[in-house]
Amino acid sequence: MKVVPVRGKIPDKNDRTAVAEMFSGINGEGLKQGAPATFIRFAGCNLSCEWCDTKWANDDDCPALYLTPDEIYFYALDKGLSNVTLTGGEPLLALHFSEILRKFADDPFFSSEIETNGSIPLDYIRRSGEKISFTVDCKLPSSGMSDRIVYKNFGLLGKRDCVKFVVGSADDLEQTAAIIKDYSLAKRTNIFLSPVYGVMNPEEIADFIVNNALDARLGLQLHKIIWGDRRRK
Repeated sequence: MKVVPVRGKIPDKNDRTAVAEMFSGINGEGLKQGAPATFIRFAGCNLSCEWCDTKWANDDDCPALYLTPDEIYFYALDKGLSNVTLTGGEPLLALHFSEILRKFADDPFFSSEIETNGSIPLDYIRRSGEKISFTVDCKLPSSGMSDRIVYKNFGLLGKRDCVKFVVGSADDLEQTAAIIKDYSLAKRTNIFLSPVYGVMNPEEIADFIVNNALDARLGLQLHKIIWGDRRRK
């Protein structure tokens, strides 16, 4: 998979959306794991997780191209893949995001997924269209951002969505089990437990899921298994 950063800031950036990179590849996580998709990575994030592997996209000086909603939409259309993943950074913070999302939601060709960090209310987007799917992070203690989660979002999720717990410690596992129980997540949506890459042993998570009879799946970052850890610094 060749990932090419999008570069070239333009003068009228204040009225355009900052995009860190756009590329096509294999979806590495969530319900569409293994499926080809076009990825639109928006620049900027309101959190700073300890184990974030896209910190480079959150920096104020992140090299970015400032695009109109039409330019983003037509880029994805030209790629010819029906799956589109809108990610970040935090995509819900992107300028003109509602307009961008509407372009994909209104086109029957596309199946759109939003990867969000879980710190922003989703109610206004949930009403945007039935074809939109969410992959929502639930930050755990090892991230340093667990106090930022908007738990009421769980009530808006369904079986076309999923919640992703990125686990970095045994304490994280215990917290995950408690949240799944307290919010009846297994009845609402799909659940993935993923190890912090290179930190948490997937075997420990797999054993925890089995031993605690969790209605959840072990999620490994398929893109890193295939292409290696290409984290930007």
